[in-house]
Amino acid sequence: MTTPVSQEELPILEAVISIRNRLTALKKDRGDFIKPTDVNSLYQAVIKQVTRLNDVRDDASVYNNRLDTLLADVFNLLSLFFLTIGKTKEAPATYSQLASMRQILVHMDESSVYNESDLAPFRRRLNDLHTIIKGDSESGKHPMTRLLERQLCECETTLNRLQDNLSVLSAELVPLHERLITIRRKLVGLAAKGGSAKAELKPLQEELRKIDSKRVDGKFLGPGGNIPASQAICSSLLEECFDIAQEIRAQEESKNVALPLKPIHDRLTEIRAELEGLALTHRWTLRETDLWNYSLSLQEVDKMRIDGKFVDSEGNQPAGQYVLLYLLRRCYGVIYRLLSSSEPVSEELMPIANKLSTVKKCLNEVLKYGGPFNPRDLYPYQLALYQIDSLRQDGKFIGVDGSIPEGQGIVMAHLNECHELLEMLKQSMDNNEDDEEEFTEDDDGQGQGSGVSTESED
Repeated sequence: MTTPVSQEELPILEAVISIRNRLTALKKDRGDFIKPTDVNSLYQAVIKQVTRLNDVRDDASVYNNRLDTLLADVFNLLSLFFLTIGKTKEAPATYSQLASMRQILVHMDESSVYNESDLAPFRRRLNDLHTIIKGDSESGKHPMTRLLERQLCECETTLNRLQDNLSVLSAELVPLHERLITIRRKLVGLAAKGGSAKAELKPLQEELRKIDSKRVDGKFLGPGGNIPASQAICSSLLEECFDIAQEIRAQEESKNVALPLKPIHDRLTEIRAELEGLALTHRWTLRETDLWNYSLSLQEVDKMRIDGKFVDSEGNQPAGQYVLLYLLRRCYGVIYRLLSSSEPVSEELMPIANKLSTVKKCLNEVLKYGGPFNPRDLYPYQLALYQIDSLRQDGKFIGVDGSIPEGQGIVMAHLNECHELLEMLKQSMDNNEDDEEEFTEDDDGQGQGSGVSTESED
């Protein structure tokens, strides 16, 4: 529950509101690229207010008022701006990734549907983010590292708890547990899928019955007939799979989720479709700050749950819970994937990077499948590289405001690789021409020999 903002914090609250309004306006401005100088200016303004806040607060107390909520929003939005300008290796850029990761881990903890392979990518990503935050903390480059270290610690604590939950699973039951996880995911996917699911549901139900038939007195047995530990985990997962299968069959009759949940279902379906569209085209169309509105919408939906369930106006839990939770978690997952795959290239250089990436793919395909081709075939690639080369000043790509955008090294690496591929194709073309000349000379020699022989015969 939030607490009132004290008199000492009111001026800070007003300043942070102003900063958030400026960030929102900058996010909405699609007429120009986001400038690093604008982002840094707003970042420094936030740090100034946080410093003022630390001066009036007691470190031993825990605070949760409107100012804290607003600061969380501001840091999240600033983090997306850092990703947009290509500063992915700096501490502020990690805030949104940690927040997104924490949401997913909490949902995984809540559902208990995960295995070792699900946790491994989060562990690797946390190690990467820890390296970034630690480096900036030691250098003193960013004063907000204490906040990020707390966030990092929260994610690590949740991840360790998930790992501990799996550690009690006996080795004999690990294959069964992983298979039940897979079946459950398929079932939930069917539940969220439109149209009839009878054909796909039947083999899953048969497999569940087969798994259930192997239990003796409700227990799963090990290879030697022993009863392994952690029966409850697998048994509850099996029962949940049966419940979801039954719900899918019930949906076959109603063809939809319960009416009270329909607005939430439609909203999540729309968000999922838009996010998955962005996942397909993100290299060309995504500005990381665009994810802000999706995150807010998902948080609003998430807050509608009571004790982890969606309820109607009378407090009942209508059918369709699995569908909504599946869609919600799927959306969280896509946002996290987009954030973690953000490249250290500024928005201003991204069109050049994308163009070079396309040219490189085309050149690799030409090189892979070979000729015959002539200089005219290579001309479009030479022209594209020449146009990109001409954009550089003193070997650098310069921004519209005269600054040097992030991502110079990556773009130059792509450019050099394209030039190397082009030279390899030219060399291959020259070799083919030499072979053709030698072949022609051999043919001429054979033709002259034949003519002499004919004259002799005459």
